[in-house]
Amino acid sequence: VMYHFISGYTAKVAGTEEGVKEPEATFSACFGAPFLVWHPFVYAEMLAAKLDKYGASAYLVNTGWVGGPYGTGNRCSLKYTRQLIDAIHDGTLASLPDSEWEEMPVFGLLMPKNAVKDVPKEILRPHEAWKQAGQPEEAFQKTASNLAGLFQKNFTDFADKCSPAVRAAGPKVA
Repeated sequence: VMYHFISGYTAKVAGTEEGVKEPEATFSACFGAPFLVWHPFVYAEMLAAKLDKYGASAYLVNTGWVGGPYGTGNRCSLKYTRQLIDAIHDGTLASLPDSEWEEMPVFGLLMPKNAVKDVPKEILRPHEAWKQAGQPEEAFQKTASNLAGLFQKNFTDFADKCSPAVRAAGPKVA
């Protein structure tokens, strides 16, 4: 959680950013870099303490692009985003046993093995969404590796003040 919170990955998309024609990866530490007074690790430690104190879970929800690169895939349906947020709020995701989760290669994030509510499993599993859209395996792997590299490059600004555990939680590129 702390690595991804510190990274603050998002995307600039057409219609929300002037001059942007297609989605562009960007990072903003703790999703609010211009407003941070301290090193992002300080805020990440605060977040981790609150999660621990209240026994809360944290989830990354893809509200962006699914099923292939820009021009091929689609923006994640608002219907599916709402269903995922509902599954967080009503405890559906938290109640899934460990056997219903699988680690995503490169990023090490856990993703459900099956559909959640009305959200098809392909939406929850990027590799399968690309495959279903007819995208070649190599294209997905290249894109995932490129994104992992962006994460790694971005994190170099913060790694020196982060714990070894947080540094180790980032994506792994072979």
